[in-house]
Amino acid sequence: MRYKLLGKSGLRVSELCYGAMTFGEEWGWGSPKDESRRVLDAFGEAGGNFIDTANKYTDGTSEKWVGEFIAADREHWVLATKYSLSMDPRDPNASGNQRKNMVQAVDASLKRLGTDYIDLYWVHVWDFMTPVEEIMRGLDDLVRAGKIIYVGASDWPAWRVSQANTLAELRGWTPFVALQVKYSLLERTTERDLLPMARALDLAVTPWGVLGGGVLSGKYSKTGETIEAEGSKRIQTMTAGVPDEHLAIAEEVKSIASAHGATPSQVALSWVRQQEGVILPIVGARTEQQITDNLACLDVELSEEELRRLDQVSHVDLGFPHEFLSKDNIREVIYGETFPMIDNHRGLK
Repeated sequence: MRYKLLGKSGLRVSELCYGAMTFGEEWGWGSPKDESRRVLDAFGEAGGNFIDTANKYTDGTSEKWVGEFIAADREHWVLATKYSLSMDPRDPNASGNQRKNMVQAVDASLKRLGTDYIDLYWVHVWDFMTPVEEIMRGLDDLVRAGKIIYVGASDWPAWRVSQANTLAELRGWTPFVALQVKYSLLERTTERDLLPMARALDLAVTPWGVLGGGVLSGKYSKTGETIEAEGSKRIQTMTAGVPDEHLAIAEEVKSIASAHGATPSQVALSWVRQQEGVILPIVGARTEQQITDNLACLDVELSEEELRRLDQVSHVDLGFPHEFLSKDNIREVIYGETFPMIDNHRGLK
């Protein structure tokens, strides 16, 4: 395990982040307490020091167990949690990004976690209602109070993150240092604006959903109109809700995994790890065996040819204005004949 700086900060975090959404069985698919502890122990023994949870996960159980598991070595762990999602469906102020929910949520998380500070506090979603200045000033107050150290934005539009950080820098408030987004070989639309923004603003990126809901783990293969779950009986369905193009991507992942003597999950994780910028994939697991398999992605290095193959099969149109501005005739209008003669050290696209 190596370590990276968390965006525009000096904080050192492991190159993989553990996602504790599976801690607890309240939602019907998580892990019991003993297995959750073994999973986190395995992650820590491999050198992981970065753990991500949220107040909403398994109705608060995730935070409680995380706090208990790391209590003996709290200072070593980089602890991240989130607020924004509804904690009481009948209360309009028990959700959202506004100050009232922010203050109530951070105090409740500190209590569940059994700690007096949070290393990285995420705004879990953009709520479309709270002014950016209210959010950033409120987060800065929490930093000054010592309750949180760094702040991040999860599942926000790129232009809102840019607006928030510009405002924070102009007013001397604490800016976002990290961005959490859905990103995988099956979901690359974040490459249109979110990832270029992160590189430009020096934000670390912690992608979630990197295994595409299990599709990239080698769990499914297409046989005619049948999806076959490896190691179990066939599921008689058209495509089990998995689009054909996603199955094609999964097959390419499996082919490359076979050549490496690796699992498809390890290849899918390695593809994310090897993308441009500070990319810290979130890995989750319900069992010790699963986390051990995921951690082995650190030993898989994809070649340029393999990256090209995966890029080709999973490519997405970047849309306007990106595709428009990259056309040769448009570049000629902008730069004349000089574009290929200019060494652009910033590498902006």
